[in-house]
Amino acid sequence: MQIRLDLIEDEPFLWNETEAITAESIERSDLLELTDVVWSGSIAKAHPGYRLQAHLQYGQTMACGRCLGACEAPVESTLDLIIVIGSPMPTPGEVQLDESDLGVLTLDGPSLDTDPILREQLELNVPMSVLCRPDCAGLCPHCGANRNQESACCEGRDADPRWQALKNLKLS
Repeated sequence: MQIRLDLIEDEPFLWNETEAITAESIERSDLLELTDVVWSGSIAKAHPGYRLQAHLQYGQTMACGRCLGACEAPVESTLDLIIVIGSPMPTPGEVQLDESDLGVLTLDGPSLDTDPILREQLELNVPMSVLCRPDCAGLCPHCGANRNQESACCEGRDADPRWQALKNLKLS
């Protein structure tokens, strides 16, 4: 969605949209599926520019980090940004950012594209690792069977013969 910030006067710009975004576009292999993203928000004038406040609501399905089974989870997130029009001041070398710099978006012109903001929020809400349940037993390292569904699996199988020499070591 494109929003012309220079057309926002005393009344804030309000929106309520449903976006269909594919899990493949997020580029996370453990993210299997995304439901439609319902997001609403407002943009109002604020010093030194504009203030964007939004609320996102959707569901995501991820692969369990142990058994690779599907884990569904609802997600709700809020966003609060200050939008400033004008190019940032060039600074030579490295610059240390503080907490107040993290919520500022600087634009070159008065047009705001909300799609990159939405995609960034979706990427930030994907957890690094997820478990289908706290006691997930994972996959069998020998045959690959899901140990949550098959209890016996191949547990009685002989150990790798390369490790047999260590079996005879005695610790004193």
